[in-house]
Amino acid sequence: MPKIAGRCFCGSLTWQSVNEMLWSAICHCEDCRRAASSDYVSWFGVLRSGLTWSGPRSFFKSSPKVMRSFCSECGAPASFETEVFPEEVHLYAATLEDTNLCKPTAHIFWSERLPWVQVSDDLPKHEKGLQDAAQSGIELLR
Repeated sequence: MPKIAGRCFCGSLTWQSVNEMLWSAICHCEDCRRAASSDYVSWFGVLRSGLTWSGPRSFFKSSPKVMRSFCSECGAPASFETEVFPEEVHLYAATLEDTNLCKPTAHIFWSERLPWVQVSDDLPKHEKGLQDAAQSGIELLR
């Protein structure tokens, strides 16, 4: 029985996870913004081992250690996978069937936020992201 599930814009690509979310955050980095054509992206991580996909999924290697996926039918972004976290898949919170399940706990890449983005929450704001922190031996979220 899946704990969480989601789909793309057209519904052709679906995913489900038997595991719970490992973390959730709002990313302001330029790469994520451009990949999603958005001001920022809300992400969460799940264990790769409990995640299953169904439907037409395509891939794009956006940097040496990063693979992004999207729906082959409608082009909606689906995932972020990095060699830095080989056991995890990072999913777009907006793909969740129940978006209430995602409760971001921090902003990452705050240093790259767009100048017009104003936030009024009191979440921690980290200048860099999860990969930078992990490679430095720091755990930002869990």
